Amino acid sequence: MTALPTRHDEAFRYADIAALEAAWPVATRTIVVASGDTAAHSLVVADGAVHDIAIILGAGAQASFHVLNAARGYGRVAMRVTLAAGAQFHLGVAQIAGGDQTVEIVSEVVHAEPDTISRQVVRQVLAGNATGNYLGRVVVDRGAIGTDGEQSIRAMLLDRTATANARPELEIYADDVKCAHGCAIGELDAGALFYLASRGIPPAAAKALMLQAFLAEAFVGAEDEDQLTAAALAALEAIV
Repeated sequence: MTALPTRHDEAFRYADIAALEAAWPVATRTIVVASGDTAAHSLVVADGAVHDIAIILGAGAQASFHVLNAARGYGRVAMRVTLAAGAQFHLGVAQIAGGDQTVEIVSEVVHAEPDTISRQVVRQVLAGNATGNYLGRVVVDRGAIGTDGEQSIRAMLLDRTATANARPELEIYADDVKCAHGCAIGELDAGALFYLASRGIPPAAAKALMLQAFLAEAFVGAEDEDQLTAAALAALEAIV
């Protein structure tokens, strides 16, 4: 049996080890997208659960994966993605947590061959004493010229007692590549809330509208965008 990780393992730096122990070991779900094929997947984590996913894209394949992590308790989604020549991958994640919940996404995207593209969009809304984690690594292997990789991570804290941890990372072993990451953690814009209130929108409704727009960025392009948005709104109602 694989040993239970500790906080010394980089991918488990912020993990809830006590909660993880109950689910360990975790079986890996493998998704293979054949060369030239297109695939779309989504995952909603509503109850405490730990997921480990491996995604392998053949040459010229395209895949998207959208995640709503609003687990009651501890919810963790870890994935490793490997891209062959000309493959494209998009990851969209929304994490919503309140109370003492911990939600986390851990990703490693490996650009193994030339001319690959990856995009990661992660949005978090956290309230109470909740913790939201993102640990994401983009690896560009030797010879993977023409790689284009991007990470966009933003977290919204509804209470000062909530915590957002973010660690975007680039590991590049090739020349002629384009890789970037951006990370921001903040609060709702008081000026925007005042503006909406001045137009007759109740404060609670104004806050919900702003949060909905914020999270919607994670679901753009999803085949089941409406269902993911509806589930996200239901999770928001529980913490706002």
